[in-house]
Amino acid sequence: MPVRVVEASSTPSRPSGGGTSGNALPSACTLLSVGQAFSGTQNVSSQQKDEAWRVNVRIQGCDLDHGYLCGTMEALNVPMADTPVVTFWEGEIVDTKNYTFFTGKWGATSEDDIKHWTKFPSFSPLLSQVEVDGGKSLNLSNYPYIFMRWKEQYFVNVGTDCGLTIAGFYYVCFSCSDGSINGFYYDPNSSPFQKLELKSTNEGRLGFSFSSYELQ
Repeated sequence: MPVRVVEASSTPSRPSGGGTSGNALPSACTLLSVGQAFSGTQNVSSQQKDEAWRVNVRIQGCDLDHGYLCGTMEALNVPMADTPVVTFWEGEIVDTKNYTFFTGKWGATSEDDIKHWTKFPSFSPLLSQVEVDGGKSLNLSNYPYIFMRWKEQYFVNVGTDCGLTIAGFYYVCFSCSDGSINGFYYDPNSSPFQKLELKSTNEGRLGFSFSSYELQ
């Protein structure tokens, strides 16, 4: 949820590919589940200033079979807002069954996709196959990272006149080993490559179950 502006480790094992193995779903990860909370920052630096907002995220729904998850994102120290800004987002899990690495919407081209995914070191072993078919033939079921896209759908507690935009979306990489999340925001009308860095917290899992969560 950036401001509306326009401004010009170790390498994981290589996943298998070919055949129908690309339809295998990511293995369930206990740190990517309903109610799990994450905390960190989003860097919204521009050429004029260096700025980072504190961010909290909580997962409210997760359906691995359909490559879906949703949750809330809270930005705490937004300069132009009198209160923390909360948004509701929905996510696509790149499982090569429901979704591939190619976004195909939200104004993102395949070139934009590659440019953002390659910013994650864990994506490096996947690059050559993704360039061929978006990664459709990859088997990511045992890959130690889960790649996602998060798209904010609406503001929960403020109006659209708050000075922020949710027109773009996040390219996200989730580590199954420690629950850390890294992401990059994409919106042609905002500062490029705004980085999201989150760590899993020890808060209790207070989210709704997916079956009872009512989308608005």
